[in-house]
Amino acid sequence: MLVLLPPSEGKAASGRGAPLKPESLSLPGLAPARAAVLDELVELCAADESKAAEVLGLSPGLRGELTKNVELRTAGARPAGEIYTGVLYDALGLATLDSAAKRRARASLLVFSGLWGAVRVGDRIPSYRCSMGVKLPGLGLLAAHWREPMEAALPEAAGGGLVLDLRSSAYAAAWKPGGELAGRTATVRVLHSQIVDGVEKRSVVSHFNKATKGRIVRSLLTSGAKPKGPRQLVEALRELGYAVEAEVPARKDRPWALDIVVNRIH
Repeated sequence: MLVLLPPSEGKAASGRGAPLKPESLSLPGLAPARAAVLDELVELCAADESKAAEVLGLSPGLRGELTKNVELRTAGARPAGEIYTGVLYDALGLATLDSAAKRRARASLLVFSGLWGAVRVGDRIPSYRCSMGVKLPGLGLLAAHWREPMEAALPEAAGGGLVLDLRSSAYAAAWKPGGELAGRTATVRVLHSQIVDGVEKRSVVSHFNKATKGRIVRSLLTSGAKPKGPRQLVEALRELGYAVEAEVPARKDRPWALDIVVNRIH
């Protein structure tokens, strides 16, 4: 199983140890595209703070984030699973998993990134600021920059198993599974169900959507579930106590769409 995650906008501080070693990152086929983004991002943030803040969409109060990008090659690196914070990662709680679940996390979780393309949670990276929606002056829109290298790297990473796609739309734009691989992919939407005047109303709540996705991944990792495809994923999630509604695609080259329905926001 390969689980595709979005990154977090907020990130922990860089580490105090050895700096980034680009050659050590997973998915080595992405290396040239990573180098191109890294080079331009560092140069942009070092040369023109005002322009860099505009390109990255940073408010005056966030200008300090530019320093992270200037120091990308020298700052201490930490496992990506420690760098990414926020609602989804708090609910996932990587640090509190037992050793077996941590091994599963390192093998199955892939975090998409405007700067790195995609990294595994054990890959050591520095803290940075660069979303997939950024349009760099030299490279253009990053989602478009990543599409071609992703087309080669991601099917290899997925192998012959299930792909659980939990990315937000901005990161999903960088790569979409096609053909037979799409048929082994499941996307997830979290819906809050409540009764209003005797009628059920369903809505998407952003914060809770992220938290529930984090809990889903944690449940799969701690249970040791090994669903081979979307149908087996639905069965596994139901056994774990989730209310799942599945839209089975009419064609085998289309992803499954799963709705996780919850009636409490917490």
